[in-house]
Amino acid sequence: MKIALIGLGAIGGSFAMGLKAAGYKEVYGVDLDPETIATAEKEALIIKGYADAKALLPDMDLVLLSLYPNQIPLFVKEHRDVFKSSVILTDVTGVKTAIIDQVMQFLPETADFVFAHPMRGSEKKGISGADHKRFIGANALITPIPSNKESNLALVEQLYHDIGFKNLSRVSPELHDEQIAYVSQLMHALSVAVVNSSQASEETLTFAGNSFKELTRIADINGDLWSELFLNNRSALLNSIEAFEDELDKLKQTLVKDDEVALKSIFKKASTQRRDWY
Repeated sequence: MKIALIGLGAIGGSFAMGLKAAGYKEVYGVDLDPETIATAEKEALIIKGYADAKALLPDMDLVLLSLYPNQIPLFVKEHRDVFKSSVILTDVTGVKTAIIDQVMQFLPETADFVFAHPMRGSEKKGISGADHKRFIGANALITPIPSNKESNLALVEQLYHDIGFKNLSRVSPELHDEQIAYVSQLMHALSVAVVNSSQASEETLTFAGNSFKELTRIADINGDLWSELFLNNRSALLNSIEAFEDELDKLKQTLVKDDEVALKSIFKKASTQRRDWY
């Protein structure tokens, strides 16, 4: 099976490393940065790299798009006439419904797009931030659509298992976006809001402990990527923000009313829920 990785940044580069470690031989890469291609070739992560995907797509059996969300439909549109017949495409992006709707407008009938989301991203950018070990034991989500062939879904799932992912779940695109808005995008929104708070000052770290450090870690954010993720999933994310605001207001009211009983009840509920999860 000939595999093309479109985008060799932190995630695409990690897939290249993982595929190499798993014994996949015919892996090729596409990236606009000549230095990235040179690095991937030098480290034997790919057989050969290209700046123009059209040079290799006619021979590729599987194409993994490690691109920003808005680039995915454009890539499919631009290359629809050069894909190999029966090609399998897949992605790694953290939003599905909006992207699927756009991609399906351009996807050739002979192609099958298996939409996927590895649940182990990176705050780092570029191939220098690649590390396939982040995938070992991680979770991944597959969001099947009616046109998917079962054999192609299984092939992509096997690839994920081969490079180290432990748990793969199939979920609807709608459920994916709803839950990712809560467990991922809302967390990034909160972290950014905390760091940007008017209370932040030059003395902040004098008083900060591990809880502040952990909460704000993901505020070191790739603004270009996360702007696309937020906006492509804005309805679900707005619902998550509003639900959070409701819970925060409940806690706020216990302080306004000096209500120790209600405050302890909120804490107890959270502690119980957290222990049930982990």
